[in-house]
Amino acid sequence: MSDVRKSVDVGAGLDAETQKRMPYQLPMPKECLPDLVVAPAVPTDERIWVPQSQNVWFRPLCLSRSAGYWMNLLKVRKSGVLSRHRHPGPVHAFVIKGSWRYLEHDWIATEGSYAFEPPGETHTLVVDEGVEEMITYFQVNGCMYYVDPWGRNTGFEDVFTKIDMCRAHYEKVGLGVDYVDQFIR
Repeated sequence: MSDVRKSVDVGAGLDAETQKRMPYQLPMPKECLPDLVVAPAVPTDERIWVPQSQNVWFRPLCLSRSAGYWMNLLKVRKSGVLSRHRHPGPVHAFVIKGSWRYLEHDWIATEGSYAFEPPGETHTLVVDEGVEEMITYFQVNGCMYYVDPWGRNTGFEDVFTKIDMCRAHYEKVGLGVDYVDQFIR
């Protein structure tokens, strides 16, 4: 008899309310990765923030080497143009603190805003004067392909370059090169 059939027989005598409040009773798939819970997501330990450029840091949340995406918090403590880039895959963003915008659009992503960036779009990220600190959650699928105003490649980032940046930083600040492993899936 299969595990599914056994669980139906075992639970048959329990009322619906009791069953509703029970955790799943069968084992997870053998090859299933462990859950990932990052708390606190916005860390108080400044060493966890990985420097990306002057006054710009990221905090890894999930670095999926198997699916080629990453989720992180981006923290900016300066105004001005951060980068011009293109995405081959979709990007999701949620503003936790401050605001930012793209030169190519007339909207501003303010605290509490969600933004969807479609694949293929190229845009120039700006943090305006008066924004003391911006923190935004980003999920980037694929890579960030940095370009000049005419679309010529000036660099890129992907999940593997992010992992390398984390390893180098965490070793330098005493957390160890393996500190990043907890975020890798």
